[in-house]
Amino acid sequence: MLLTIAQKKKIMILPYFLIFPAFLLIIIFKIYPIFSTVIDGFRNNNTWTFVVYKRVFADKVFWNSLWITIKINLVMIPFQVIVSFMLALLVNAMVKGIGVFRTIYYLPVTISLTVGVTLWNMMFNPNNGIINSLLSIFSIPAQGFLIDKNQALWSIVVIASWKGCGYWMMFILAGIKNIDTTIYESAHLDGANWFTQLFRITVPMVKKILLFVFVANTTANVLLFVPMQLVTLGGPEGSTNVLMYEAYKSAFRYADRPRAAVMVTTLLLLIIIICIGQFKLLNEKDDTTIQGR
Repeated sequence: MLLTIAQKKKIMILPYFLIFPAFLLIIIFKIYPIFSTVIDGFRNNNTWTFVVYKRVFADKVFWNSLWITIKINLVMIPFQVIVSFMLALLVNAMVKGIGVFRTIYYLPVTISLTVGVTLWNMMFNPNNGIINSLLSIFSIPAQGFLIDKNQALWSIVVIASWKGCGYWMMFILAGIKNIDTTIYESAHLDGANWFTQLFRITVPMVKKILLFVFVANTTANVLLFVPMQLVTLGGPEGSTNVLMYEAYKSAFRYADRPRAAVMVTTLLLLIIIICIGQFKLLNEKDDTTIQGR
């Protein structure tokens, strides 16, 4: 049965009509706040100016917070992706009871970040925490963890990784499951060992998934500040005062919205730069073959 031109137009418009409500919500709750924040950084007393940027860029607290943000993410992002990849390889094994391990690894994801941070704060307690109790068995002196300026930032890396690795593991596991098993069987027949199959088959085949995990993980971790807000309050001695937490304090504690807008805009630019770098490093380019006439 042939369709009329009007019916064809209706069918072509229908998908756009169905996604319009979701697109409208994205504009209202995602796109508009970003543009509003960027604009707020250029406004001071209802005038357009760079005064706020000059004031923020002259502040040592800003640069210290930016450096802490970069430092923690230089460690946390690759660490979480590597651990998530290793967990995905482990739970991909077809052995009896593997579903139990998948549940255990994913369980932290189901726990609220606030609850998780509170639990870890209790375990990291330097006086009666369970971790120092375990260390005392091996005659290791009690550690300060979240109250030690040299350990607080890395303790937060542990907390965030415990919470997030199971989540990223599921994406990588889905990518591994999507690889045709006959490829591994052929490689095995050709004499390829486990490491050869890992780096010549598994990693290249899940490269797009790894790229997504890197980008999404970067966005989540650069904006992380809940552990700092709940436990360390940016301390001790400013060692965990990441830029997102400083922006939060500027907006809601000091009521300095333009200063917070400049910091959030800086974080946005930082995320874009990191993500572009990740795309350049991980994104595969299609091979082109030049043929002569």
